[in-house]
Amino acid sequence: MPRSRSNSVEIAFEAIELSRRSGKDETLLQVSLAVGKHLLMVHEESPHLASRAELDGRSPMVIYAYIENVDAVIERAVGARAKLLIPAADQFWGDRMGRIIGPAGHEWNVATRLEEA
Repeated sequence: MPRSRSNSVEIAFEAIELSRRSGKDETLLQVSLAVGKHLLMVHEESPHLASRAELDGRSPMVIYAYIENVDAVIERAVGARAKLLIPAADQFWGDRMGRIIGPAGHEWNVATRLEEA
């Protein structure tokens, strides 16, 4: 994953890159990011880890992340080249949630908890 792809995650989530391991061909083996007090580790599509994108280049999974301000994260993500798939809206289960897809094809549901169930 080129640095610009992980930078979109760093910008959206105000993450700090802690470490990066790249393969000989410059593919991303792993990047470790600090998001507030939490650790997030991401890697690029990798045949030896059986992680392959679907035919359209999108990830076959969606990451659901709770954050403090969903609207601000979505705004920063779109400014960092993510595409908005679902605008943030209050959901019946008590979250304010939206969905974005980053330049690397990872889909993210980002949510802020509005009320405890």
